[in-house]
Amino acid sequence: MTERSEQTRSIRFLEVLERSRPDVARDLPWIKHPDPWAIYVSEVMLQQTQVSRVLVPWREFLKKFPTPSALASASLADVLVAWQGLGFARRARFLRSAAQVMVAEHDGQVPRTIAELRALPGIGEYSAASIASFAFDEPVLVLDTNVGRILSRAITGKTLSPVELRSVATYFEPISDSATLNQSLLDFGAKYCRARPECASCCARTICAWQKIGGPDPAINSAKVSKPQTPFVGSRRQVRGQVLKALHEGPLTSKQLSRLVCDERVALVTKELIDEGMIERVKGTVRLSGDDR
Repeated sequence: MTERSEQTRSIRFLEVLERSRPDVARDLPWIKHPDPWAIYVSEVMLQQTQVSRVLVPWREFLKKFPTPSALASASLADVLVAWQGLGFARRARFLRSAAQVMVAEHDGQVPRTIAELRALPGIGEYSAASIASFAFDEPVLVLDTNVGRILSRAITGKTLSPVELRSVATYFEPISDSATLNQSLLDFGAKYCRARPECASCCARTICAWQKIGGPDPAINSAKVSKPQTPFVGSRRQVRGQVLKALHEGPLTSKQLSRLVCDERVALVTKELIDEGMIERVKGTVRLSGDDR
């Protein structure tokens, strides 16, 4: 497929996307939220986590920490307790550290440029683009897994390298109202261009390059936008979560912790969490960092 045909297909796809917006749009509370901090928190929570699991914790977290300043001054123990159930607890620590940077360097506000966002703990290329677009309507395309699938399937019909993905993304430039465009792409990907695509009902089926070319799904491993997660059950991630959950109730001795978390890796995971600053040893017990109960 030539570059010109890909550009033409991109134009046609954007026309379909515009028409389909009312049908694919999801009613999520952080969409077009007026507070950049609320959007920032949602983006951190959504990293490697399904939308349905974020809805309630996001509201509760913002009630407890409504501003970067409120989070920056909280103990890590309080933050980890509020984060319970979301997994990947490092994100809670990164979020608190980012809030402290915002207070120290940005007058307690979420910075708006990609460079400033990338400098915050726990924020990578995708999250920085999302926050810049959704919070500040910066003209940037958000290249997540869903969008990577759309570009590889609908626009090119081939597996894309990271460099090729960014090249194809330029067909959507210049980007005006980037928040609306990016949200529409994410919604379209969530409804139709899923890991197991809903091609039969997809409104872009007639213009989709993959449908025309045929062959294996080009989106598999395309652009390496996201790394597949290892199975959770039986993993060290699961043990980490069990240790943190046990300590949410208060400090425990090592023996008490081992009885609650029946896994031979408890000692190893405990040391790992101490080294990361997530938990600490105080007077013969292990506790969440800053837990003064």
